[in-house]
Amino acid sequence: MTSTVTPMLETYPQPTVIDRAMLATAIDAITGCAETCTACADACLGEEMVDRLVRCARLDLDCADICAATARVLTRQTGFDVSLVRAQLEACAVACRVCADECAKHAATHQHCRICAESCRRCEQACRDMLSAMR
Repeated sequence: MTSTVTPMLETYPQPTVIDRAMLATAIDAITGCAETCTACADACLGEEMVDRLVRCARLDLDCADICAATARVLTRQTGFDVSLVRAQLEACAVACRVCADECAKHAATHQHCRICAESCRRCEQACRDMLSAMR
């Protein structure tokens, strides 16, 4: 599936605060992580021993919500507030780290947790890269 983020950012009539290619890459990673975390939480709920995965599912859902909000904030460039975006990116990076750490505990047993942990690590790195670029 081809991302529509880059073409949309290219149509933006004003200069962006952040490099558009980096911004598109980050939004794609963050959006993908939100979707992966949602799917992982659902898969956790479908497992036989769901009681062992309650924390994982909860962190998946928290991470998905934070990622979704972060992607929306990054997508809006008009009136861009750097301090707010930095705080949102930091929150997203922390949510991804915590979720990845929890999913990694179950990765050997549950493939969905392995995939989710990898997605969260990519997302965390994308957030960190954005934060570095904004300094």
